[in-house]
Amino acid sequence: MLKEFKQFIARGNVIDLAVGVIIGAAFTAIVQSLVTNLINPLIGLFVGRIGLSNLVLQVGDAKFKYGSFLNSVINFLIIAFVVFFIVKAVNKFTKKEEKEAPATPTEADYLKEIRDLLKEKRSIVKSLRPIGLKLF
Repeated sequence: MLKEFKQFIARGNVIDLAVGVIIGAAFTAIVQSLVTNLINPLIGLFVGRIGLSNLVLQVGDAKFKYGSFLNSVINFLIIAFVVFFIVKAVNKFTKKEEKEAPATPTEADYLKEIRDLLKEKRSIVKSLRPIGLKLF
């Protein structure tokens, strides 16, 4: 069982996924800082408050922290926007590197090749008949 676990962990996909998760977490921390420290104060200038995370709706004893929710939505939109551009750039880069696969022969191509081979065979047979050779 330990051997199977080692094989599972050593697979390239698992390691790539782990690296992706770690980088994603670090990127999320950067975006969180961007939203909290730069974007929210800008929005706060227009709304009249410094931070959105302080926006709270209180109904009775229940507190609805919709400001924190807005922060999360802004974080998500920024991350999705950046990931969109990264994927778009990677797709553009890989399309240039990909070579077009050679076209697979069609039925018509095979029939043309057979026709040409038969013509070639006939011409060889005709050229050998004058010297008295019979092939078929």
